[in-house]
Amino acid sequence: MERREIEIFLTLAEELHFGRTGDRLLVSQARVSQTIKKLERQFGVTLFDRTSRRVAITPVGAALYTDLRAGHDRIERGVAAAMAAGRGVTGTLTVGLEAPAVAELAAPVFTRFRDRNPGVEVVFRETGFVDPLDLLRTGEVDVTVTNGPVDEDGFDEGPVVFREPVVLAVARDHRLANRSSVTLADLDGEVVFRAGRRAAPYRREPEPQVSTLLDLMARVAAGEGVCPLAAHAADYFARPTLAMVPFEAGLPPVTWVLCWRAGARTARVSALVDATRAG
Repeated sequence: MERREIEIFLTLAEELHFGRTGDRLLVSQARVSQTIKKLERQFGVTLFDRTSRRVAITPVGAALYTDLRAGHDRIERGVAAAMAAGRGVTGTLTVGLEAPAVAELAAPVFTRFRDRNPGVEVVFRETGFVDPLDLLRTGEVDVTVTNGPVDEDGFDEGPVVFREPVVLAVARDHRLANRSSVTLADLDGEVVFRAGRRAAPYRREPEPQVSTLLDLMARVAAGEGVCPLAAHAADYFARPTLAMVPFEAGLPPVTWVLCWRAGARTARVSALVDATRAG
């Protein structure tokens, strides 16, 4: 089997759809069908049962998939390691996270980076709550995932790592706590705390500053103010004294982007940018 034939077979076994397989591999649906027919003639056995409504892999096809997938993955890792070594992409990539949960939410990005660059160790560090770019300024991290857009001098903004809606953290007995959604107008007249870097249109002036997440949650729970947060807060920071109310549909999401110091885009950072854009 040639490499392209293996890729077509493996992808069809995962998608069980000729059109989606073609889309993933950037080939025509006819090319997919022709390749599978060729393999079935070559092996003398049916690999997929197909009708006008569905595609199903046969037991022989499933066994072949298991064997080929393991071997294909080993080959791909070997090729990636060789290419990474050729590019000099080795060592440690230290990633600052404004929101530590992004390491899990954007796991496909970091998994893809590790697969492509097996010679690089990825280390995560939590950035400062008040100033999420602090570790970049001191050179303690190579790149930071922060709330975009990044409009501060001395930093370059990279591609989007993850997007998610916004929720409003309020005290459980707050007037908005039982609403199904809130609007930007609902922030008028409220004390609006800021968590990390807060992009428009959720920014309000003046914004009372809090020094830690624990302090923020305690002050919101006490009814001293409200705070727009990324939607993952509803799962990661849930507590009985708080309510997380979604903003109305159509408002801009929180956009987590890569950011590095201007002039400090290393080969490892570039490799992370490439892995992010490949998603």
